[in-house]
Order: sequence, then C-alpha cells, then structure tokens
Amino acid sequence: MLEQALEGGVKAIQLREKDLSGKNLYNLAEKTCRLCERYEALLLINDRVDVALAVDAAGVQLGKTSLPIGAARALLGPQKLIGVSTHSLEEAQHAERSGADFVLFGPVYFTPSKASFGTPQGLNALKKIVENIAAPVYAIGGIKSENIVAVRRLGVRGVALISAILSVDRPRLAAATMVRQLRR
Repeated sequence: MLEQALEGGVKAIQLREKDLSGKNLYNLAEKTCRLCERYEALLLINDRVDVALAVDAAGVQLGKTSLPIGAARALLGPQKLIGVSTHSLEEAQHAERSGADFVLFGPVYFTPSKASFGTPQGLNALKKIVENIAAPVYAIGGIKSENIVAVRRLGVRGVALISAILSVDRPRLAAATMVRQLRR
C-alpha cells in the first residue's frame, strides 16, 4: 500500500505504529526508509527520536505526550525535521516558538482516527492557524478528494491523511488524484 501511495506521488510518509516494540518498529522503519529513498520521499517517525536516528529518517512527528521539541532538536540536530501535531492556535504558536519546522493542525473534518481529539475544528480554525504562524501548516483529519481543494485554498503547505489513500481499492490512483488537486 505504501509503495502504491509513493508511486502516486506521495512525498512523505509518517510511520505511526504506536503498539510495536522498539525492535519491530526499527525493522519496519528500516524497510520503510529504503522504500521512501527509492521514491525520493521523506520518512518521519512518530514520537520515536531514537528510531528516527537509527534509520536516518528525515525527522520526527511529535504530539502532546512526546519528548519536548527542544530535547528532540538537541538529539536530532539542525538538519532533521521536527513536525508537531496541534489542535489549537495556542499549541501551534507554542510549537513554532519552540522550534518546530512545521505543524499539523486538526482534525479539520471528522475522521474516526482523530475522534479522541474532539469535534472537528473546521476550515475557519485552520485558516486562523495559517494566518497566525509562519511555519508551514499541514491539515489533518478527514481530508478527502472532495474537500482537499477547499483546504488547499486556505494556504496550507499540504495535507496529512490515512484513509483517503490506504482504505481504497486503488491507492496509487487515489494518491495521484490528491497530489494533482494539491498542485492546482
């Protein structure tokens, strides 16, 4: 599925396997890193700075319960990327002030994988984030082909998504369609 998404033009993969042991996550990250290299795509590891360093991933994606941004930067150095998942303007501003290279904001729309973070934030909240921080903003949560253009018009750098590509019969086509919509 990941290879098909990459063939469709996806430029970054976030490896988000919270239930794997360190060894199993490392093994999966190593394979995923090689796959991303073949397609000149970035690999970000969710939370695990140690695994990101071990496989020489492009960086990490941090959340509320992750290592602080400053500590992650001290370990990763200036060349690796640090993204931070945010759910409010205050969180996005704090991430930016703390040295995040980019923020993910959401959930913009309803999606089962983000239901625990509360009700969807909507386009107005996303617009407020884009207008009030200088760091690149990526929208997350319920992003689908039918709403990606509305999200992109707000000035986001891009989107992060799962089900719109990985839960369809033709992931390569879904990815290519969404990449094309983002580039318009």
